[in-house]
Amino acid sequence: MREGPRRFEDHPLRSAVLNEIHARPFHMMEAPRIVLNYAFMTDAGHADAARDRLAALCIRNGLPQPAAHARHHVVDLCGGTLRWESHAEFTTYSWDARGGAGALPAETPFGEAFEAPGPLMVAARLDLVADQRPIAELLSGFDPGSLAVSEVAGGRGLIASDFREDGDGYTRLLVVDRGLEPQEAGPIVQRLLELETYRTLAMLGLPEAQRLHPELRRIEMDLVANTGRFRASEGFEANRALLDDLTAQAGDLEAGAAESAFRFGASRAYSEIVRLRLNAMDEQPIAGYSSFTAFLARRMAPAMRTCQTVEGRQQDLSRKLARAAALLRARVDVELSQQNRALLDSMNRRARLQLRLQQTVEGLSVAAISYYIVGLIGYLAKGSSVVGFELDPAHVTAFAVIPVALFVWFLVRRIRSKHNDGHGAD
Repeated sequence: MREGPRRFEDHPLRSAVLNEIHARPFHMMEAPRIVLNYAFMTDAGHADAARDRLAALCIRNGLPQPAAHARHHVVDLCGGTLRWESHAEFTTYSWDARGGAGALPAETPFGEAFEAPGPLMVAARLDLVADQRPIAELLSGFDPGSLAVSEVAGGRGLIASDFREDGDGYTRLLVVDRGLEPQEAGPIVQRLLELETYRTLAMLGLPEAQRLHPELRRIEMDLVANTGRFRASEGFEANRALLDDLTAQAGDLEAGAAESAFRFGASRAYSEIVRLRLNAMDEQPIAGYSSFTAFLARRMAPAMRTCQTVEGRQQDLSRKLARAAALLRARVDVELSQQNRALLDSMNRRARLQLRLQQTVEGLSVAAISYYIVGLIGYLAKGSSVVGFELDPAHVTAFAVIPVALFVWFLVRRIRSKHNDGHGAD
């Protein structure tokens, strides 16, 4: 009997990794179709709340609920299809229903009962229509000053937008079906919506760069001034004060860099997604109109360069501050070493003076003790008659001076040696 395939223990993330490639599939669409797309800025807590609200909406309408940790969910609602997606810092809701250009549908999921999970960042309306009228008539409702128009799918489709809000607060996007298959229209619609979402999010880095510019300018000017002080400063206290100033500047710079690192990194990633979506659409320019690629390159590139410039200035300033602080710290260390050496020399001189004083005191001690002992011996000699013989006190005293002095000197040296051995052992 043939055995079935052997089962192995799955990695905890295997299912999530395998399913991620199918998380946002393209959907087939046929004209006429209207799509409303919203993106709200959300953190982790807001994203969980949005999932809970979506689950409550599904329960009220008898629809399947999203899984506990789902990042995307699709349900049929209000005569159309609602798609919910949770991203790293934003959450999107996309609803499409049958209908063409004109008034909004009477009923949408985004009415009074809808609770936004966070601040609104993107609101886009896309109309997919089948229309063979001349291009000028199709685009009569758009602002010609910021209009971008291109052909896609080998001329079977036309895309257009002026990237401005209409009276309802939506950025208008238009896709004209001139022979598109449903499997072609779906990807074009999704890429255009993603293009609008990610080009808006990419621009969030510009206000951050503009906010940081005055602070960077201040740090640059302070660095120039402190560099001049560094060349002229002398003395340990002056150099230490200058080092404190450089350290404070480095702290301010790193704080700003840490605050903006995520925003600049996200802007780079979003800008790259915009580029990839434009490449995937393979648009063909139309004479007399700016293409999406040319328009967004002209409008987005300066903002992205500004972000890159500010980020580069942060890195360059960080290196300069680090070098200046290192040089100044080396100077402070040298001056501190010189101070320590001078202090050690002073301590050595004091120790030598103490030794000389100690030796002087020892000599005086030997003389004083010897004097008293010799005096005692003289008194004994004077009283020798008491024991039956008489000694000349002067002779006894004279003969006793040298032995007594040697004995006392030896005794003092011995006591000092013991003390020194005790200190050495400690």
